Amino acid sequence: MSELSISRYPVPDLKYLPEDILSRILAVQEKARFIPNVFLTLAHRPAEFRAFFAYHDAIMEREGTTLSPAEKEMIIVATSAANGCQYCVVAHGALLRVFSKAPLLADQIAVNYLHAPISERQKAMLTFALKLSRSPELVQESDYDQLKTHGYDDEDILDIAGITAFFGLSNRMAIVTSMQANSEFYTMAREPRS
Repeated sequence: MSELSISRYPVPDLKYLPEDILSRILAVQEKARFIPNVFLTLAHRPAEFRAFFAYHDAIMEREGTTLSPAEKEMIIVATSAANGCQYCVVAHGALLRVFSKAPLLADQIAVNYLHAPISERQKAMLTFALKLSRSPELVQESDYDQLKTHGYDDEDILDIAGITAFFGLSNRMAIVTSMQANSEFYTMAREPRS
């Protein structure tokens, strides 16, 4: 893999991609003004690309969830940091900064969420997500009870679990493919908006 490669696997030329995948990538490019490398890297296997983003959309865009976009990104950043996934910490750290409008928060959560300026409710959410990510066999009824004392219900718990599980997959794929974060992510939303 060269220093400039975004993946250890071949990145397909856009002109050879299936129409549905190309359409999705171009829509993301129009919105973000760049193509996040995850789209290019995963396009190597079109069927898996489709399945990956279908599940991503199902959990991240689910209607009726009480988790805010920033809280979803908190889960991703905390668990990705624990899993050692540089791509997801950098990319989703940028999204957390955008959604929270807090330029330091993503770094604080990635290092140690217990010392981040978040609510006790959010800390309980991240405690559960990290336990599920690191040692799922140890999750027990008292973990659900703890979340419920902070106002989470069973649907919220399923949302937290779905995000944690999906990004566990994403982290592992990013690590195995040596996926590199776009330079745009590193500087995104570092300055507070007025």
